[in-house]
Order: sequence, then C-alpha cells, then structure tokens
Amino acid sequence: MSTPLRAGIIGAGYIATWHADAIKQTHGVELAAVCDLSESAARDLAEPRGAEVFTDVDALLSSGKVDAVHILTPPNLHADLAEKALRAGIAVLVEKPVAVSADEMRAMAKASDESGSLLAVGHNFLSLPGYERLKTLRKAGKIGRISGAEFNWCFPLAPLRSGPFGLWLLREPKNLLLELAPHLFAFAVDLFGEIDVQDVQLSHPTQMPGGATRHQSWRILARAGHVDITFNLSTVETLDDRSLTLRGSNGLAHYDYAADALVVRSENASDLIVNPLVNQLTQSFGHLREGLVNATRQTLSLNRKSAYGLSFLGITAAFYDALAKETEIDPRYNAASGIKVMDGMQQVIDRLPEHGVETHRHPKQTRTPKPDVMVIGGTGFIGAHLTRTLVSKGNDVRVISRGTRGPFPDLPDQVEVVGVDLKDKAALVRAMQGIKVVYNLAKSMDTTWELCLQNDVGVAVTIAEAALEADVERLVYTGTIASYDMSDENVTIRESAGFGDDMSDRNLYARSKAECERQLMDMHRSRGLPLTIARPGIVIGAGGPLQHWGIGRWHGAGAVRLWSAGRNKLPFVLIEDVSEGLVRMGNAPDAIGQSFNLVGDIQFTAREYFDAIYDALGARVKVKGGNPTIFWGVDAIKYVLKKHALRRHGVLRPSLMDWKSRAHFSPFDNAQSKAMLDWTPETDRDVFIRKGIVEANLLGY
Repeated sequence: MSTPLRAGIIGAGYIATWHADAIKQTHGVELAAVCDLSESAARDLAEPRGAEVFTDVDALLSSGKVDAVHILTPPNLHADLAEKALRAGIAVLVEKPVAVSADEMRAMAKASDESGSLLAVGHNFLSLPGYERLKTLRKAGKIGRISGAEFNWCFPLAPLRSGPFGLWLLREPKNLLLELAPHLFAFAVDLFGEIDVQDVQLSHPTQMPGGATRHQSWRILARAGHVDITFNLSTVETLDDRSLTLRGSNGLAHYDYAADALVVRSENASDLIVNPLVNQLTQSFGHLREGLVNATRQTLSLNRKSAYGLSFLGITAAFYDALAKETEIDPRYNAASGIKVMDGMQQVIDRLPEHGVETHRHPKQTRTPKPDVMVIGGTGFIGAHLTRTLVSKGNDVRVISRGTRGPFPDLPDQVEVVGVDLKDKAALVRAMQGIKVVYNLAKSMDTTWELCLQNDVGVAVTIAEAALEADVERLVYTGTIASYDMSDENVTIRESAGFGDDMSDRNLYARSKAECERQLMDMHRSRGLPLTIARPGIVIGAGGPLQHWGIGRWHGAGAVRLWSAGRNKLPFVLIEDVSEGLVRMGNAPDAIGQSFNLVGDIQFTAREYFDAIYDALGARVKVKGGNPTIFWGVDAIKYVLKKHALRRHGVLRPSLMDWKSRAHFSPFDNAQSKAMLDWTPETDRDVFIRKGIVEANLLGY
C-alpha cells in the first residue's frame, strides 16, 4: 500500500472546512497539519481530523510533516506564503484570489519554475461536471461559432451592509473585484484565452460606516478575439444568478454554476406552428433533467455533493493527481492560467479611480483614545451600532476584534480596535486595564456541543474571569431570547421565566447561550461577578439584514419559508433601541444580577412585516408558511441519516418544542426593561417602519 500524500492547511477560516472535507474525500491524501496564528482556530479544525497543530508557518514548512499546503489566508498574504512554501520544496494550492496583482501572480509562477514545486490556482468552479459537458458541447459544434458571452456573479453580500466590516474584502474598493471576479475571469480565460478589457462601469454605491463608498454593481465589457464578453458583478439583494451564457450561431448555452445546471437552447426544424412548442419543451426537458440529476446526486451522497462541494473535490483531485504522478497539472489550474486571469482583473483595477485604493479621507487622529468601555464583538451589526452610541454619549471605546481594523475610521480620537485571542485570559486582562464596563457580544456558531463548550461557553467564562481579575465594574453579556421555550402562545415570556434544567433537546445556539448564562450567573452568585444579561429580540434597522433567520428559512433574497403560518406577533426591536438599552444596562445601579429582554413595543406578524417591506420598497418577497411539526419530522429523518449513514459524531436532534420556539409563538413582556432601565423603545408605527425598513437599506440600494 502506497504512503498517502500529506496535506497541510495554512489559514483555518471558513473556507478551510471545505478544503479539509475535499482532502478527506480524495484518495491517497490525508490532512496532516493545520496552521493558523490563532492556535484555537487551528485546533478546532485539526483535532477532529487527527491533524497536527501549528501556529508558525516556518515551523510547519521545516517540519517535514507535509508534501503540499493549501494557502487559505487573507489574499494579501498569499504571494509571500506561496513563494516561501514553493522554495521549501512543497507543492502549493492557493485559494482565490490567488494574488492581489498581476506582478504578484508572476512572482509566484517564477518561484514555482525555479524551485520545480507544483503551483495550482484555486479556480474551483472549472472542475464541475456541468461545465465539462458545456465544453464538450462547444467542441462538438453544438453551440456554433460563439459571438458573445456573459459571466454573472449576482449574489447578495450581507457584510457590505451589516458587517463585520473588518473583512479584507471591504478594506479597499478593488478587493470586491478580487474576491468575486476570479471565478468569472477563470471561465472566460479557459474558454477564450486572454482577455482585453474595454470598459468598466460602476453603480449602486453604498456608504460604509465611516463614510467610505463601495459600489455594489460592476459591469465590465471586454473582448477575447472575436467574442464580445460582459462580466456582471452585483451584491445587492437580488435573485441568485451565478451563471454564464454563451451565444453561438446555432445555439445558446446557459450554465448555472452555483447549481451545476446546464441548459442549451437551439433552433429546430419543426413546422412553423409546432416550432415554438418544441423549442419550449426541449428547454423544459433540459431543466427537468438537470434538476433530477442534481437531486439524485444530493440524495445518494446524503447532501455531500452540492455544486460547491463538488468544485473543491475536482480541483483537489487534480492537484494531488499531478503531485502523485509528478506530471503537469490540468491547464485550468496551472500558473499560466492564473497569470491570464490576474492580467484581466489587473486591467479592471487600472481603470478604477486611484487604481482601486481607498480615496475617502478620514479625519486624522488628534488625541489618543482613553477607553473606559470595551466592546467585544464590536465590528458586527449590534456591536458597531453600540460602539457609536457609546461614543455619542461621551465614551471612548476599546473594540476587541480578531484583527486591528474596524468600521470606525471616522472616530480615531474615540475608538481603538485591538486584536486579542478571546481564549487568552492574560491578554484579555491586559486589554481591560482602565475599563469600567465590558460588553460581550461575541458568539460562536459551532457544529457540535463539544465545540460549543470550547468556543462559546469557554470563551464567555474566560472573558468573565478576566473581568474579575481586571476589577471591571460591570460585565454586560448578550444572550438570546432563542434560549426560551417560546412554543406556547398562551404563555407570556418574562425575565423570570427559566430556560429549563435540561437543554439537551434544544438547537446548539439556544443551548450554548443558555449554558453561557448559567455559568456566568453562577460566577455572579459565588464570586461577585458584576453581571448583567441582555437578550435582544429580532433586531432590525440600518445595517441589519433582509435575510433574518429569526423570521424563517431563506432561499435567496426573494423567498422565505416561515417557521410558522406567520400570523403570530414577532418580537421585533429597532437597533437604536437595543443599543440604548445596552448602554443603560452598563450604567443602571440595580441592573447587576438582572437579565433584560430587549423587545420593542411595535410588533408585526411575519406576514405583516413583509407586507410593510412591499409597501415601503416595492419588493414582494415570496412568503410561504411553515409547520414546526413537519420541520421536526423532516429533521428526524436527517438525524438518522447523519448519525447512522454518515456516522457523524455529536449529531443532535432538537425537540418539537425547540422547532415551535423558533416560530416565537409566545408573546414577550418588556416591563422590567422599561421599569429598571427607564428604557423607552419606539412606539410610533410609522417611525418604526421608517427606521426598521426604509432607512435599513434592506435591498442595498
């Protein structure tokens, strides 16, 4: 039996899970190591897969533990890391965007040539089965001579409106192009060769916190030989259209690469009267075939072969096949292809004002902030709004984030952003020096209870331990109303209602947040932790998402399946009111040891909410009522398959009560928040609609 190739992952963020799963499913390869500056992030990815943990790239590359690495860090680090690994004799697969400039891409290719180490570019959608069939049809002449092609990435990008705003893709105007366009340019290069950009048009500008502008729609006109090409990028709330269309002399091919669905339209020789019917039936059969193929594939693989998952499987297999056989990699993924893709995008960047560099002039710092308040999780929707509210009331704020960037460039005198590992108590204690009030809005979305205990509960306790050691005057922890039993419409929820002694039949988020509260309250009673707990309702307002999962299960921006029939009142609350309530919790003397449900006075049913969106914005979201009992039954089937067929560890099955609670059947009473905090949420329905819907910029434009 041959020795498996040893893979390493550098960068343990979201995309790393997809790469790790693809490595696991690739014959002759094993995940041997994970490297990340955050030891906890690396450990969370590595330990369940039996891989070794590294926090230093040089240590990983010199360890002799890996034959290849997948570089999945922020893109500005790709080139240096790739060159270092290649020159160390290690094969490299780089996630897109492979580089941030054409010069960087050429430098990486040069390092590959000089070292003899394999370099692969992460243009994963080129490996999908439907795309292979498209190329076969084109080669067979079924589309004819192609005159025009259109490549679309039209998909909402929530961070543009609701954060987190410290992400790399939001730091410079060109980063949106670099993040989203590589797939489109990779398709075009693979089909037609080198791209000559003719024009770039930007529209739908949106203003980020601090005043910087980002354009949400890009239209790029280009040519490749005799083919006219249009690239469309759109991140507003729109129907998902990630597709390419080829227009030929005797056929039109439309390929939805997000769903791996290919439909070809062509003329037929039927009678003039029958011709339109045959035309439409042919397309209908094409759609039916693609739907059945994808449904069968997903069913037989138990949801492991989505189009996105297949794309990673394809490129990973090609990479390790070339490495094992010591042959040239498929041209779709080689360095030469990467250079052509980057050359095309570089032409676009060169046409942008100041070549895509941030031109908004933020105020210069005139003094060093002297924070007396700390916000952990201050770059998200609620945290960013809370930070600005605190500043408006005269506070300087220290924001704790994974990085050192945040959405406050316009507040250099009042806000400082500090990168701290939330599992490092000593670092947290140092960061809390001089701080009177700490707001903990951090949350971790994990897939097993063991990870919840580490990354959510463990972090909450570590922050509390640090607050005690730093002698902080108040710790405000943000829990969730989701932890309540909200299944009975005849039971009104007040803060005196408990969560139940056994939460094992609840979804992980509700259970984890409840356990955080329980342990923190134990610390309050036994050790004097100055704790106050906030439980916001369904928060809406400026920067908030259209696709709020507290309302239902979303299918793109245009359709939602409600958790219930949609006729019970939901606990909506404006973001302004939540921020004001949190500020008051940090100051009210009697709030220590108390919890507060921050639920507003204006309550809509889900259907009334979407009617209000239609009346205000003219967008009719397709709403379908749901049945919690049916959701629970379907989930039971999935539970059996995951546990016994896929043999997944730690699979949970939420109870029927849990599914009913997601519908928020129980009404809420906010009397305690009003009485103890002197809190006055919005009572005017028209103002509520204006702030929560019109000014919320739900559609992005």
